[in-house]
Amino acid sequence: MDSSVYVFVEDLRGEGVERVLDRISAYGVAGVTVGAVHHASRDVTPHGLSRLTVRHDGAHFAPPADLFSGLRLAPVPGYPEAFDGLREACAKRSMKLHGWTVFLRNATIGMEHPDVTVRDCFGDRGSPADLCPAHPDVRDYAVALARAVARLGVDSVVAESLHFSPLEAQRSFVPLGPMDAYLFGLCFCDYCMRRATDLGVQAEVAREECAGIVGRVFDGDQPAQGEVTRAALTAYAGPDVVAYARARSETVTTLVSEVASAVAEEGSKLVFVDSTGAVKGYADGLPTPGLAAHDAWQFGVDLVALGDLVPAFGVLAYARDAARVADDVGAYLRSVGKDREVRAVLRPGHPDSDSADRLLAKARGAKAAGALAVDFYAYGLVPHPVLDRIPAALSEAL
Repeated sequence: MDSSVYVFVEDLRGEGVERVLDRISAYGVAGVTVGAVHHASRDVTPHGLSRLTVRHDGAHFAPPADLFSGLRLAPVPGYPEAFDGLREACAKRSMKLHGWTVFLRNATIGMEHPDVTVRDCFGDRGSPADLCPAHPDVRDYAVALARAVARLGVDSVVAESLHFSPLEAQRSFVPLGPMDAYLFGLCFCDYCMRRATDLGVQAEVAREECAGIVGRVFDGDQPAQGEVTRAALTAYAGPDVVAYARARSETVTTLVSEVASAVAEEGSKLVFVDSTGAVKGYADGLPTPGLAAHDAWQFGVDLVALGDLVPAFGVLAYARDAARVADDVGAYLRSVGKDREVRAVLRPGHPDSDSADRLLAKARGAKAAGALAVDFYAYGLVPHPVLDRIPAALSEAL
């Protein structure tokens, strides 16, 4: 069974490439998945050079000039030397190198070019980090970025945030229910509206419905309760809104297809990771009942369609329960096809795994459900004793 550990470039810079790779190779994993392009964050890093690490939006390599000349959007400079010699250092240890790439989450680009970000039903662009996958400039940027990472000589480009994102307000004292938040998070920019209209959707009607529903909650109406499902959404917001939400899958599917083709042309392969599993279980490892594969449509992800276009998928199995991990992996395989590579991404410690036995059980469940790889997230975020659980989990999965 294939395997890797997710690693941030700050880990390599702070602890040293040789030291980090030696430690990870001793776990018995087959490779590392290194953050080639990442978004801004502030993380507790228990064994890092700094115990509180501030990350900035950045591409951690020198972008090839031929890929971005003439494009409006370009990668935000990070640590351009981060991948220098990394391929060779991995090969020396017989380890694979994967390029972890965050595509459409970038507040630096969004603040500089607000028109490429999502626009809500009220006409506001209040999510600068969320680049809209329907915007032509964003699509050109994503394809060029994929080529650039593939040219680093990586075994795969691991694509995160290559789809629409949910609403993420830092503060809200309005009790928005899940469906209200979903409606508020839909993008109604000109490009999204035009694509939906071309598919026969009454896009302006959908926008007005969303603005009316969310506006009434802002005015004091009780929010809707319960999970977001197509049936519940139809009853709550009407068929035009559901049709508009469905239309987003065409935007995402065509973009992912372009990116996958570009990566293949550069001699690598795409591993598509949708964020549904993280949205459902990131905070506490207790995901809401609907399986990630069944709810991915909410972000424009049509797994059945992508199964014909993408060779490999990462399942963010952020759950405490081993049975839930197995269920999520199985649902993905049924959606994308049994011949596709599915990689289960597990967190070896808090909040998902309180013991080595729990992690072992989840690795066993992922394998039994059909996963061909188990990856561990993430080296710099968890204590060394927690990382030391990995060998036992791998031995169970092999």
